[in-house]
Amino acid sequence: MALPPGPRAPAPLTVYNWLSRPFPFLSECRARFGSAFTIRLPALPPLAIFADPDDVKLVFTDDTDSMVAGRFNLSLSAFLGDRSVLMLDGREHLRQRRLLLPPFHGERMHTYGQVMIDAAHGAIDTFPSGKPFALHGFMQEITLHVILRAIFGIEEGPRLSALGKTVAELLEIVSWPPLLIPLMQRDLGPRSPWGRFLRARNEAYGMLHDEIRSRRARGDSSDASLRGQDILSLLLQARDENGNPMTDDELRDELVTLLVAGHETTATALAWAIHWILTTPGVEARLRRELAGGDLSPARIAKLELLDAVVREALRLYPVIPIVGRILDKPAHVGGFDLPAGVAVVCSIYLAHRRPEAYPEPERFNPDRFLGKKLSPYEFFPFGGGIRRCIGMAFALQEMKMVLATVLSRTTLRPADDGPVRPVRRSITLTPSGGCRVIMTRRAPRPSLTSSTSPTQTAAAPSETSSPAATAPAVTA
Repeated sequence: MALPPGPRAPAPLTVYNWLSRPFPFLSECRARFGSAFTIRLPALPPLAIFADPDDVKLVFTDDTDSMVAGRFNLSLSAFLGDRSVLMLDGREHLRQRRLLLPPFHGERMHTYGQVMIDAAHGAIDTFPSGKPFALHGFMQEITLHVILRAIFGIEEGPRLSALGKTVAELLEIVSWPPLLIPLMQRDLGPRSPWGRFLRARNEAYGMLHDEIRSRRARGDSSDASLRGQDILSLLLQARDENGNPMTDDELRDELVTLLVAGHETTATALAWAIHWILTTPGVEARLRRELAGGDLSPARIAKLELLDAVVREALRLYPVIPIVGRILDKPAHVGGFDLPAGVAVVCSIYLAHRRPEAYPEPERFNPDRFLGKKLSPYEFFPFGGGIRRCIGMAFALQEMKMVLATVLSRTTLRPADDGPVRPVRRSITLTPSGGCRVIMTRRAPRPSLTSSTSPTQTAAAPSETSSPAATAPAVTA
């Protein structure tokens, strides 16, 4: 039994590299040790990291129960709950996954599409004009609003605002990277980082339990636009093969998982996508021409080929999480190494997406590599793979396309800074440094449903500087 070679630096240095500069650290390890290497972090099993498609396929297609993902994700259980689908393995995982899948069926994405567009309009109405601002925060507002509306189906009002405020506060606390380290997960009082997290989590748990119990007692309470199609309504109706529904604790943990996974990750991916659109010559102009080819309904936006390619290329170049993995329950042979039980077998999304064999000039943003081509799921896997692939993949891709199309149709943005943008860790995600600072030089009014002017005509309007007073009234985003 032998692990791949890897850095033997002091533990504090390895922790610093992993938390503060994970992408360069992974690249340096590959350059020094080759396509497979091992990273050791305190209180965690050794991470044997692979990026070759054959090795990734072996991990994603394993059906022997020798590689377990739930145990690999256990360090997140304090954030997501013990009953989250991410923490489960075997039959428990399959049961929970089957219960969760129906709300994310592809056809339901049309139901959520207009919610996504409306949330983007609300945020655009509040973009500051003519001065630098961090776009990432506005993307967070959009994605939080969308996931709350999609999950609970609640109209604008006190309930939605209260849920949004509580969830946003909780996720902001969680974004501090050191909280990922088990040694930092200690309650040293209400002002300590972990103490603040536990108290915010308990408040969020209370609100979610109240909502679940209330909905069970009242039946469906979503608004007319999502009547019976919101995720909570569908999960309350779901039954397993024995006719059993989810318990309140199971529902709570799955809702927390959806809130976390559907908020920060998509906001980060959107910020990166806009960064690349604005800084890659020719891409923005091509996207605007594609958008100008017809109406901007959810159905049409979802079918735009260049927009889809831009989204996928953004997820390739800087995936929002760098790795996915499994814990070996039994010894296994991977990548030429006989690995012992207890080791974490890790697939590096970042390194796999940078292989020149699959992606010529891998450092360059080039959406054309996704036009008319379908890459192997072992070469491109921003949402993981196999039976553990992210349930919300279709939702996230749909939301990115709806938001990007709406932003491009109503605004003209330019980068606020000339310097390089680098990935900065926020909990498990890696966001653009500075929050993707931009300047808005034009904002068009919202397209009116009764207006003779189409959204695409608005998108093609001459650039002009707009003030907030010149725009349509703001809507809570």
